[in-house]
Amino acid sequence: MGWFLTEARSPSADPRHCVASVLRTRDVKTAGAGVLLTPARLLTCAHVVNDALGRNPFDTRHPGRETVHVTLRGPSASVNYETRVAYWIPPRRRDGTAEVREKDDHEWLGDLAVLRLDSVPHESVPSPMWQPMAPGQSLRAWHGSGMSSSFADVRVKTCDESIGYVDGEPTGMAIGPAFSGGPLWSVTDNAAVGLVVAHIMPPDHPGTGTDTGMARPFSSQYVSRRSWGIPWQRIEAELRGAGAGELLESPEADPDDPALPVLTELIEGIMPSPVLRGDHARAVARRCGHGHPGGESAPTPAEFARLLVTDPRALAALTEVLRRPEPAAVRPLLDAGQFSPVPRLLSPDEHRKLHQTLKSVPAATLARLPEAVRAALPLAAAFPGDDSPDGYLDHLERLGGDSRTEGEGPRVPALLRVMEYMAALCLPAQCARLRLWSDGVAKRLGIPRSALAERRSDAVDWARTQAEQDAPLRVLVQVSRSGEDRYRLRVWCDEGAGPRQVSTDGEVTFSAAKAARELLRVLESLHQASPSDRRPLVEALVDRAGLNLPIDEWESFGPDDLVPGVLGAEYPLVVNCPELLRRNERFLPDWRRRWRQLDTGISLLFADEALGLREIYGTLMDRVDAVRVAVDVPPRLRDEVVQVCLAVGVPVVVWDRGLGRESHAVERMSGVTTRELPEGVRSYRAKTVHQPRAFPGRPVLAWADPDRTVPQLHLSEPQEGI
Repeated sequence: MGWFLTEARSPSADPRHCVASVLRTRDVKTAGAGVLLTPARLLTCAHVVNDALGRNPFDTRHPGRETVHVTLRGPSASVNYETRVAYWIPPRRRDGTAEVREKDDHEWLGDLAVLRLDSVPHESVPSPMWQPMAPGQSLRAWHGSGMSSSFADVRVKTCDESIGYVDGEPTGMAIGPAFSGGPLWSVTDNAAVGLVVAHIMPPDHPGTGTDTGMARPFSSQYVSRRSWGIPWQRIEAELRGAGAGELLESPEADPDDPALPVLTELIEGIMPSPVLRGDHARAVARRCGHGHPGGESAPTPAEFARLLVTDPRALAALTEVLRRPEPAAVRPLLDAGQFSPVPRLLSPDEHRKLHQTLKSVPAATLARLPEAVRAALPLAAAFPGDDSPDGYLDHLERLGGDSRTEGEGPRVPALLRVMEYMAALCLPAQCARLRLWSDGVAKRLGIPRSALAERRSDAVDWARTQAEQDAPLRVLVQVSRSGEDRYRLRVWCDEGAGPRQVSTDGEVTFSAAKAARELLRVLESLHQASPSDRRPLVEALVDRAGLNLPIDEWESFGPDDLVPGVLGAEYPLVVNCPELLRRNERFLPDWRRRWRQLDTGISLLFADEALGLREIYGTLMDRVDAVRVAVDVPPRLRDEVVQVCLAVGVPVVVWDRGLGRESHAVERMSGVTTRELPEGVRSYRAKTVHQPRAFPGRPVLAWADPDRTVPQLHLSEPQEGI
């Protein structure tokens, strides 16, 4: 691209500056390594990302918007960055079935992740060249710490299109923990040929195994210093298959781009002086992370224009530079850029600030982005492809403005309209930050304040309407046991105005099947009377002894029924134990405060069976911001821990009423946002109906909302205190 050095893959790339450290969130120690794929993208292994986030190494779930911390070591300094997963290719078995099993599977496919840096590195570092892996190549690998001495030299012994085996030299460092995800570097060609994935360890001592960390005495018959990696051939195929092919192409300006001659002419008119053009070009290069020759040199108008139709954020960066000294030049440049498919709406700095602002938005609120898009853009076509927040933002940047504007002034872009609707859903501090961001972008684009204010007012009206409709319909049922498989029920419906009793005879007893039929009848009649596209919430009101009643498993399937009716598979069903809070009323203020922090408070996991009730109590008193607790301990202790949590005002508690440990259900629910837990648990219960072996858990969700009234109950007398 001439004057602008875009840092495409370079044969002179320094491998020390291309290797990144991927850090664990819990202790900031090295989880593994990564390698620059582009100046703002890192390639590493998916299992390294899982380790960094404290998850199972072979967890297949997309990390979503979880932050992954990395360190890049430039020529003059090491800089820490926050990244998020842009492309996720989880580990999978070679036959394509189930999840990889750490102790059984010694080879696997997938296991790649592309991380997007939250900002462009200040120091321009060329990305490495990539070449196919082949037997006989002499390679070098680096430990994730990035220390100059922490390299291991290996040679490729065998390689196919999927896996390459490498053996280390007898002296020097051997590949081991925290090498994963780093590049396998061809010393001869100064290019990367693959990624380190795994090391083959010596066999365990037969009498001790891995629990003691003891290995057999060394024998020359054992495999030594052998590791395997992913060759570039498979990396390229996997990335293209995941839709990341654009990261593998070197950007070049399209000579037939219709905006190119128009932008060239505009730049020549706006910046006729080479000195002025050089000043503006250096400012744009600094914002976009590009290098340049330095000194007092300047690009030609044609070179400058080629950058604007090659780098998607260069045109926005240029208008950012010109807004104060040359405000009249901004609109013609933006209008010309509309003829090209390349330029995006935001400058690099605006893009970074938007993502940083959205990181502070609670996950439950951010999950409403599609809802905000539909409200702000009712006539927009369906969004293609990625439905993640990043996918939505990427697509929104490509959309134009609406038709409501003053005279011939610029229209309000789709992205700004949607962000106004998101701001209206947020807490005051987050709302203010999003609005300030929108004001800044609108000012650069020359959008009248009155136009943005009108969209802001529309968003506030919409959010107010949504708040009035947010509370789902509710069926409350007091359940008490009356003998073996016999239950008494009292039922209320709540359409939003408070509980309305619909059953009065509390002396009639039901079997589980008949109780399910009765509740399904009430739910159906409620939906007919108050149609809604949301399933009513079933809130089971129980005493302490009833917290583990399998109400969600109650099933109605008579001889005349076409389909079964499993209560917990069809409806989000939660339990509530008012008795515990009634007997410990000093915690009522804590309960209300914790609920107000439902979207921002922390989650706790109690999984150590050595913990006593005093330790549980002390932890909950210390962590007054804990709004959700997951319990995964043996049944005897589990029930006591659950009751302590509910008694001190924790509004949301999740556990498994099964008899095992390390609950599959509790682990799965850890990835669901707190506000979405009722639906998340319902979905899991539905999976247990048709995939009982894959989903063996029996999850229970205690849910106590202080903003919604619970009827006065006839409770049994308490027997002992908490």
